[in-house]
Amino acid sequence: MPSPVRPGLVVSPGLTIPRAELTERFSRSSGPGGQGVNTTDSRVELTWDLQASAVLSEEQLRRLTERLGHRLTGGVLTVVASEHREQRRNRDAAARRLAALVADALAPGPRARKATRATRGSQERRLTAKRQRSDTKRLRSSRPGRED
Repeated sequence: MPSPVRPGLVVSPGLTIPRAELTERFSRSSGPGGQGVNTTDSRVELTWDLQASAVLSEEQLRRLTERLGHRLTGGVLTVVASEHREQRRNRDAAARRLAALVADALAPGPRARKATRATRGSQERRLTAKRQRSDTKRLRSSRPGRED
């Protein structure tokens, strides 16, 4: 959420997007609001140009374009908020959504799984259980089975 002390949108402790790099556009929103919905521009579009940003390192820019590529239009990330009746609340919601989106995209991926082998004991237990199950099913059968 924007605060008067910090002149930007805090994404993480190491990254704050300056307010000068964010662009807000307002339009009429559908949904609840009665007569006011036709006269108030409460829908908010918050855009951030990643390519022109001065706060991103090369690695951060690469990771964001890789992970958010489907949401980018010409290197610009757009977030829309129109769930509230008040413009101020929609502005805060859009800012929170943008910060969460960027923070998730910058987070490191899951650790790679290290391939392991099943232990000899676990393999033997599995095969023993399979043999027991097979014997149980064979004994249930009405047909006489082969006797080994």
